[in-house]
Amino acid sequence: MDFLQEQVVDPFNKVLYTYIFIYLLIGAGIYFTVRTRFVQVRYFGRMLRQLRRSRRRDGGVSSFQAFCVGLAARVGTGNIAGIAVALTVGGPGAVFWMWVVAAVGMATALIEATLAQIFKVRSNDGAFRGGPAFYIERGLRSRAGGILFAVLLVCTFGIAFNMVEANAVSDVLKTSHGVAVGWTAVGLVMLAAPVLFRGIRGVAKVAGFVLPVVAIAYVLLALVIVAVNLTNLPGVIEQIIGSAFGIRQMAGGFGGSIAAAMLNGVKRGLFANEAGMGSAPNVAATATVSHPVEQGLIQSLGTFVDTMLVCTSTAFIILASGPDVYDPAHPGAIAGASLTQSAISASLGSWTIGLVTIVVFVFGFFSVLGNYVCAEANLFFLGARRRVITGLKVVTLTAVAFGALCKLAVVWALADVGMALVAIVNLVAICLLGEWAFAALRDFHRQSGEGKYPVFVAGEAGLPGVVDGDVWERPEPRPVGSDILARPSPPVTAAT
Repeated sequence: MDFLQEQVVDPFNKVLYTYIFIYLLIGAGIYFTVRTRFVQVRYFGRMLRQLRRSRRRDGGVSSFQAFCVGLAARVGTGNIAGIAVALTVGGPGAVFWMWVVAAVGMATALIEATLAQIFKVRSNDGAFRGGPAFYIERGLRSRAGGILFAVLLVCTFGIAFNMVEANAVSDVLKTSHGVAVGWTAVGLVMLAAPVLFRGIRGVAKVAGFVLPVVAIAYVLLALVIVAVNLTNLPGVIEQIIGSAFGIRQMAGGFGGSIAAAMLNGVKRGLFANEAGMGSAPNVAATATVSHPVEQGLIQSLGTFVDTMLVCTSTAFIILASGPDVYDPAHPGAIAGASLTQSAISASLGSWTIGLVTIVVFVFGFFSVLGNYVCAEANLFFLGARRRVITGLKVVTLTAVAFGALCKLAVVWALADVGMALVAIVNLVAICLLGEWAFAALRDFHRQSGEGKYPVFVAGEAGLPGVVDGDVWERPEPRPVGSDILARPSPPVTAAT
């Protein structure tokens, strides 16, 4: 496995990320930001209001539940282990490029989630299914392209990413508590199996209850550490900015390079927030909403929460811990989630070891569930029947067990390959289909400006083509409490 990684996987990753992927990812994000007139800024307040009312839904998966399942896939061990890896390999400057990916990625996330809603379909059980495979086939009229994406995503999320999550959990348990990786593998499988076999709605229900609580607790823990180390905060910011543009490297401050900072910031930023990767749209499509842009706004906010709050929290925890834990010039042997755990312990004491273990476990466990939901949606697209779906659940559990036993470098290298390939296919597709999402956004903005609660009717939205199927033929019943987003209608005045 080590030979395969060093001689095949790593060189392929270097070429893929250095010459193709970084430019495509950031370029697409800038394009969507400009075309939507900085929607992530203009509509940020509406995103928050939309999230507040998104719990209200009679039947199906609510917008909030879809948000939580998407967050389960995003807010995983990548936010704890991945950021630590980025800092170890790319230096503090990787955090800046992670911010860049998230800032422009918020627009990308809105576009891909809106497209997922426009082109979603209704399955036999009444639930919605959708995502890049669906909008590639239905929007671009390319069945082959849809199949390619679906196969890549099933392999990446069903196998590679789940190996990463399990590996982070086993690393923390072994390092801090002496738990053998074999026992961790068995425990994760036994806990994940019952939830997986309950289906998408079961995953959404569990994630919607547990994940927000743990994510908020982790951010609060980070805020406490920043407060304790408040005098170090200016130095942390200086490290991030200086390293990002090579100022500190030129002054001999630390090793690495601008290229290393950018490469690792983009890699770990994308792994964490998944904006443009094509995974979150699979979950976004399951939500029952009145307008596709509603869920686009929710998924865009998810990118912000993941990177600007959770990932940044991890970065500040490590950078504020001091050179005894993390020295940018000479990264130590501690890496991954164990580095984050050591940094927290150094700031608040050893009593936090158990708490951080719980956070890592919950993040990793629910990411496995979120990854499975994405993979299942794409098997549905491929026409898989019940036996194949059951097989996916078995493969997922096998990947979890195998990942817990593997080395950290191996699982991250495999994840990087899958992540880049699946994202490239999706980014090309959403750039080609961008006019559909732009039209939906204009329709949403127009109805809001008229004081209406936006309701999407495909034939009246000014789309560049016809949407097949009956999902958007007629408006759905207006949800209870929907007035929370609508502005008052202008008063009617008598004609003079």
